[in-house]
Amino acid sequence: MLDYDLLELPNGIRVLHKQVPHTKIAHCGFLLDIGSRDERPEQQGLAHFWEHMAFKGTERRKSFHILNRLETVGGELNAYTTKEKICFYASLLSTHFERAFELLTDLTFHSVFPEKEIEKERGVILEEMSMYLDAPDDAIIDDFDEVIFGQHALGHNILGTRQSVSSFQQADFRQFLSENVRTDRLVFSSVSNLPFKEVKRLAEKYLAPLPAQLGDRPRTSFAGYQRRELLERKPITQAHCLIGGPAYAIDDDRRIPFFLLNNVLGGPGMNSRLNLGVREKFGLVYAIDSTYSPYTDTGMFGIYFGTEKKQVNRTIGLVQKELKRLREKPLGGLQLHTAKEQLMGQLAMAEESNGGLMQLLAKSTLDLNRVEPITEIFDRVRTITATELLDMANDVLREDNLSVLQYVPE
Repeated sequence: MLDYDLLELPNGIRVLHKQVPHTKIAHCGFLLDIGSRDERPEQQGLAHFWEHMAFKGTERRKSFHILNRLETVGGELNAYTTKEKICFYASLLSTHFERAFELLTDLTFHSVFPEKEIEKERGVILEEMSMYLDAPDDAIIDDFDEVIFGQHALGHNILGTRQSVSSFQQADFRQFLSENVRTDRLVFSSVSNLPFKEVKRLAEKYLAPLPAQLGDRPRTSFAGYQRRELLERKPITQAHCLIGGPAYAIDDDRRIPFFLLNNVLGGPGMNSRLNLGVREKFGLVYAIDSTYSPYTDTGMFGIYFGTEKKQVNRTIGLVQKELKRLREKPLGGLQLHTAKEQLMGQLAMAEESNGGLMQLLAKSTLDLNRVEPITEIFDRVRTITATELLDMANDVLREDNLSVLQYVPE
């Protein structure tokens, strides 16, 4: 079982800590159950903009002092925004752990969003948008979200639109935080060599005094998916393609089996069926993979590849051939055993990363209200049957469930 400590403060904030005696590095951070899907239409991009602005000034610090606080001791400070989460995190020598704890608390809960900094950061984010637009392999992923989820908030670009980003003012950030921050829907997670009593002391010092912000903050569930096929001409030299559709939610019993099915089809291993059947056999692509992203009420499955314009249809045909194999022919006993061993090995290696473990503790707590021990996940993997995988392939990977988005050179 995963051995970790949990403290729940009176204001609802949960603190998780895993002690790893042999390390000198501390990884810690806040994970908030807030993301781009929680934005109203006129707020598109506001969650991500807040992530940027958290570093631009607090009640105690200016931007320079925030950025310099951990750098001077060799630490790293960072953040990210997803469809459902915002994370502020740090890594540094554990001897400076309190410095990171206090700073992360400051920028998460006491940002002031200076007007001058909003104007500067607006330009930074507009440049970030341009950077993604110049990278078709990134842009097509963002556009594919809208193909699958349409006008639902899950279909909106995390960065927002140029129009929305250009309109945000200080009051918009304050309103968004007021509407969305819930102290019982955020966690502080850490992995270091420090004993839990030290983490608890700091939590009581910096987090316990924060006022409780409780109450429901419902999310609009996604419904009404319609299969679509789109082709867009772009000033690019290589064609790019995404094929996919809705999949299973985080709390669905089929989540772990579907991860296994996805791993067989186009996971990170060089022995995936897509890599062997498209790249290794015919040399049509440099990269081809499939991904599965589960959300609280739905999920998304997608296959991406880039190839020459004249090879797009042939490559799509090969992809469809692999999908058909999974729908019609169950994995043999040896194939299934090998697939299970491969997935369990990948999961075990991922947990070897203390930074990744810190994130896993936080995300699992918010999504499932518990931390799944890797032994429990392994037990579930071992019970997966070829019939289960065949049923899921015929559910998610059927042709009438999969949309297609192509970027082709002009």
